[in-house]
Amino acid sequence: MSTIIESPHEDVEIPDADITSFVFQDAADRADKPALIDGPSGRTLTYGELTGAIRALASGLAAGGFSKGDVLAVYMPNLPEYAIAFHGATSAGGKATTMNPLYTANEVAHQLEDSGAKLLVTVGPFLEAASEAAERAGIGDEVYVIGELNDRPAQPKPFSDLLGDPADAPEVEIDPAVDLAVLPYSSGTTGLPKGVMLSHRNLVANLNQTVVTQDLGEDEVVIGVLPFFHIYGMQVIMNLGLWRGATVVTMPRFDLEQFLGLIEEHKVTRAFVVPPIALALAKHPAVDGHDVSSLEVIMSGAAPLGAELSEAVEKRTGAVTIQGYGLTETSPVTHTVTAEGGRAGTIGPALPNTECRIVDPESGEDVAQGDRGELWIRGPQVMQGYLNNDEATAATIDGEGWLHTGDIAVVDSEGNFEIVDRLKELIKYKGFQVPPAELEGLLITHPQVQDVAVIGVADEEAGELPKAYIVPGEDLDHDELMAWVGERVSPQKKIRLVEEIDEIPKSPSGKILRRKLVEKERAAT
Repeated sequence: MSTIIESPHEDVEIPDADITSFVFQDAADRADKPALIDGPSGRTLTYGELTGAIRALASGLAAGGFSKGDVLAVYMPNLPEYAIAFHGATSAGGKATTMNPLYTANEVAHQLEDSGAKLLVTVGPFLEAASEAAERAGIGDEVYVIGELNDRPAQPKPFSDLLGDPADAPEVEIDPAVDLAVLPYSSGTTGLPKGVMLSHRNLVANLNQTVVTQDLGEDEVVIGVLPFFHIYGMQVIMNLGLWRGATVVTMPRFDLEQFLGLIEEHKVTRAFVVPPIALALAKHPAVDGHDVSSLEVIMSGAAPLGAELSEAVEKRTGAVTIQGYGLTETSPVTHTVTAEGGRAGTIGPALPNTECRIVDPESGEDVAQGDRGELWIRGPQVMQGYLNNDEATAATIDGEGWLHTGDIAVVDSEGNFEIVDRLKELIKYKGFQVPPAELEGLLITHPQVQDVAVIGVADEEAGELPKAYIVPGEDLDHDELMAWVGERVSPQKKIRLVEEIDEIPKSPSGKILRRKLVEKERAAT
């Protein structure tokens, strides 16, 4: 018999609405208020200008033959136009597929082909890769560019060509529970990137669930530093911020000095970040040169944030520093600590309308409270499945609707969950399971460790040895560091090897790319 862990929050009602109508339901009441500000230039879109541009894009798309179910690809960094492209596609009855700005032409081409995109919206610096990919995907004539293009022999179409008369925006009948709104791509628990099918209801449900613990107000200013192509930036910053009437200050890429400067200039009240940014806020000397006192809440997600690092960020910035958890496959949020604060190092309890189980991955049985197991989740935010991949869908969502996250978690007596590692990345040392994330959380608190990743390396006797890749501070002594760790962990968790590295490889969302270090290790041996 399964042990279902319920949310402590009361269930919320989920409106029967499409994502764009829902997000902008009150926009007319704040038509003159800044909705989006381009951080580097200061260029501003008011709510009235934004909704007008969305309707203009929907009108132009419909006039060009873009119809219900069609896909518009968005391949660009965070700009105010991101919201126009996203919501223009959804309000025309189509869906957006959002692309990593770091993608190569090969990766863009794969996503264009797999998603069946009819057109691609990009920016000048990405044009070469975008054009090559679009040609390969058979939509070479459907590339539209935002911004100025100078001295290019073959001018693509400007984004303005897609805009029609807002008054002619189509009225499309959308079934929120069935019709898809967005196709972000995720590797899931394993394999190559797959299209995650998220319906309008998935997105609307998750906004209503998330606001229970993250009650953004319309007087707030949010820093849009996390990429909007990623579900965290897309939903928790862009869509949640715009629905709640906040002002979102966008950044095309993370730069610490610019990030701190924009917080100071715009009196940013809330920052949704990832652990590498939290680490900078805790340790980088540049923070002392800026006034960040306007910050009230900092929420970290996408990867575990240790309790000591969380407390260090809070102490240095004065902002309540909390953590949340989610997946692309869950639209994304399933757990958060409330904005009032909670137990540091945890992701808090499950959101409303969300059920959880913690399951032994070997036996399939639910574990006892306090024991580790794979986190399973069920709720209205869970995706419809993976595009064109029934096998991967069946491997991730079982017949009872439980999504198997691939993350190892533990829950305390008060219902607070803690993510302790990835199922596939546990190190096996002499038969013992050693969680890399636990060791990383400890190592990052050492004063001579600027950043860290831990992997297992093959060993004939032990099976695997825990090895730490360290971005060092001054005068790091490897033996001293290993002894320091050994004093704080059980014997099987001791770090056995240390190697210094200039930078820890990470994804745009802040996840440590341990596989790259594993590949480096294999190449060296």
